[in-house]
Amino acid sequence: QVQLVESGGGLVQPGGSLRLSCAASRRTLIRYVMGWFRQAPGKEREFVASMRWSDRRTYYADSVKGRFTIARDNADNTVTMQMNSLKPEDTAVYYCAGGSNFGGAPTRTTDFSSWGQGTQVTVSS
Repeated sequence: QVQLVESGGGLVQPGGSLRLSCAASRRTLIRYVMGWFRQAPGKEREFVASMRWSDRRTYYADSVKGRFTIARDNADNTVTMQMNSLKPEDTAVYYCAGGSNFGGAPTRTTDFSSWGQGTQVTVSS
C-alpha cells in the first residue's frame, strides 16, 4: 500500500492562492493515478482533480476548472495542485488519493485505494 502525505494547506483570503503537495512513499507504476478530493463540514467528499500517470491526462470538477491545476513531479513521485482565485466555497479538508487505473476517468472515490490524512484549506477574509 502506498502511503500518501499531504502538505500546503492554510488560511487565505478570497482571490488568493495556495499550492498543495502530496508525496507517495514509494515509486508508483505506469498505470497509477493520483488526485485530490475535498470534504466540507456536513457534506460528502467530492472530486476536485486527478491525473493519470500513463498519459498525463487530467480531469477537473467543473467548479474548479480554470482555477486549479494538477501537476506531477516525476523525480519526487509527487503530485501538486495549484489553487488560484480561491473562493469561500473552496473551504474544505483536501485529501490526496492514489490508485491503479486501467482506463476511464478517475473521478470517483472508489477509483482510489490510498488516501492521505487531509489538509485544511480555509478561504476567508
